[in-house]
Amino acid sequence: MAHLRALLFNLLFYLATAFFAIVGLPTLLFGANAVYALCRLWVGTTLWLLKLLVGLDHRVVGRERLPGEPVIFAVKHQSSWETLALAKILDRPIYVLKRELIWIPLFGLYLLGSGALAVDRGAGAKALRQLIRAAERAAASGRPFLIFPEGTRVAPGQHRPYQPGIAALYDKLDRPVVPVALNSGVFWGRRSFLKKPGRITVEFLDPIPAGLDRRRFMKELETRLEGASRRLLEAPANPPA
Repeated sequence: MAHLRALLFNLLFYLATAFFAIVGLPTLLFGANAVYALCRLWVGTTLWLLKLLVGLDHRVVGRERLPGEPVIFAVKHQSSWETLALAKILDRPIYVLKRELIWIPLFGLYLLGSGALAVDRGAGAKALRQLIRAAERAAASGRPFLIFPEGTRVAPGQHRPYQPGIAALYDKLDRPVVPVALNSGVFWGRRSFLKKPGRITVEFLDPIPAGLDRRRFMKELETRLEGASRRLLEAPANPPA
């Protein structure tokens, strides 16, 4: 039965994605706000299908910790789930993502239309310089930035070195960084067809204030984010709402 539910979810998810991608093309003419309005409808539909067919819901904790100023969200990346859901949970975040995603037909157009910043991970220091120039221009909008410090999805309980992009943004934008822990990979694995029922937890941790030196900042970010992520892996599948 679980495999049948997963099959039905995947089928409807791709059909809904194709529908919104085609019907929503005119939004690309009207800027990021219009693109995000469409995106929230698509993500809302996806989350509804997940809850209805799979029994997978989510909760958000720690919103009271968010400062009343623009921030950089540094998010643990375990699944495709947070890539989708955070577009609805947060207010029009500017995603920092790998350049390859821009090449996906139609989807890449929407990423560009939303204001996402694409990084060529093979270009080294040149890519960082380009990222910073683009981020400094985008920062004038007052929108938050969202970056996955490890640069790719990592299975629950595992850890990869944090990439220099988060440190570069922190140094140049002079904004607090809010670590975001989650346990989505327990329910929606990196390459898993099967989605499991339960409740994903997304937790906003205490902000790291602007102005720390790079080494101290990176140590603080990794300590907080990895510690909270390990804790969430031990949480029950259906924590209290």
